[in-house]
Amino acid sequence: MPVGSSVASVTGAKRNRDAARARGPWSTFAVCAVVSYISTLDMSIVNVAFAEIARTFPDASRGTISWVVTAYSILFGSLLVVAGGSADRFGRKRTMTWGTTIFLIGSFVCAVSPDLGVLILGRAVQGVGGALLVPSSIGLLLGAFPAERRSQVIAWTGAVGALGVASGPTLGAFCVSAFGWRSAFWINVPICIGVLLASRSLRESDRQVGVRPDVAASVIVTIGVASLVWAISRAESLGWGDSSVLGLLAVSVVFLAALWRRSLHHPNPLLPPALFRERSFSAANVASFVFGAGFSANILNNVLFLRTIWQYDVVKAGLFSALAPVVVACTSIVTGRVMRRSGFRSLLVAAPLGYSTIVLVQAWLLDTEPAPWSRWLPLMFLLGISIGATFPALSAASVQQLEARHFALGGAINNTFRQVGAAVGVALVVTVQASADGIAGFRAGWVFVAVCGVVAAAVSLAQPRRTELAP
Repeated sequence: MPVGSSVASVTGAKRNRDAARARGPWSTFAVCAVVSYISTLDMSIVNVAFAEIARTFPDASRGTISWVVTAYSILFGSLLVVAGGSADRFGRKRTMTWGTTIFLIGSFVCAVSPDLGVLILGRAVQGVGGALLVPSSIGLLLGAFPAERRSQVIAWTGAVGALGVASGPTLGAFCVSAFGWRSAFWINVPICIGVLLASRSLRESDRQVGVRPDVAASVIVTIGVASLVWAISRAESLGWGDSSVLGLLAVSVVFLAALWRRSLHHPNPLLPPALFRERSFSAANVASFVFGAGFSANILNNVLFLRTIWQYDVVKAGLFSALAPVVVACTSIVTGRVMRRSGFRSLLVAAPLGYSTIVLVQAWLLDTEPAPWSRWLPLMFLLGISIGATFPALSAASVQQLEARHFALGGAINNTFRQVGAAVGVALVVTVQASADGIAGFRAGWVFVAVCGVVAAAVSLAQPRRTELAP
């Protein structure tokens, strides 16, 4: 079905959108910003709690404990596309409410878990809730604002998400040291309750009626993406040549190929092929995959560098890692204004190239002698600017040309590309680090990160010089 074709919708759709905007879109922005914060906070805060969780369950292997992270990643990454399509079809507010409720239940289960098995189950439930939360909130937010303001509010929401990344290590270190690792999950409970109460005043998005969802495609994409994410997570420890990794990759290729074939022939496809014919959408998603790989690889490379080469403890490493996300948040606000004036292309070429340059300078300047104030923090400041100019522009470019009925699906696809890219980047940088000893391994990791930035800039040359706004 072409993107521009009409579908049956609730009577008075345009009148409902205008009424929602008249009632004030900023209440929607506030709720969606909190959702963005909690989704990024949870990922970063659990990483801090990982070592404490391992000490609580000393009889469990590291591979088993890693499922605390893996269970969330697999469910979250594999269900995003299905959740985005469901939100556009059945209502974004309803989907966000269900996602918040499920995320709340998962957090509670994690916080009270008596053993590792229940903790992993709770993380899986959190992953389901997060998958429902993220695309539905994006779609709800975009639908609340007129076309000319969408890129700006996406950037501002990204700024709040960056604050979640920034506060995660520090807040996590404080909570875990003061109250234990369970506090990393208890902190989600009041935030989720607040979101549920505040979202009651929001207006529901228009729903598509008379359109039967492609249930088979939902199953196919879930299996395909879950197999891919699982393969990548196993490759970190087992290597890319392991038979189980290769088997999972093969399953992923088969199912994703079947999904694409089905999308080409189904009357109401889960993934409309016409979406990918939009240059801005396709280029932004490929660039999100590549830049997301480099970004996540750099986070891991930097933290391990601080912990192993400079011998910083977890709290000190967290504090010195917090500057870049704060700068990202501040820069994202400015980026929204720049996008409104000049579009995406120039920003998405220049910012990743600047990011690569800074990372290469980082590889050249940093050595075994700690220099946190004269070298590390100035570099993190510059990195934060380049990241804050890149990610909001990628998010906005991926949805700016889409029709309103595809907002949540478009945001979900972009998040899937970014999540899979992040998993690939972490797995690859671990392999790159192992290619050399000591600081040489970290420098090789930074070179890999710089290459990702250059490739993302090259892909972004395909962006239109000026992006037409969808109504």
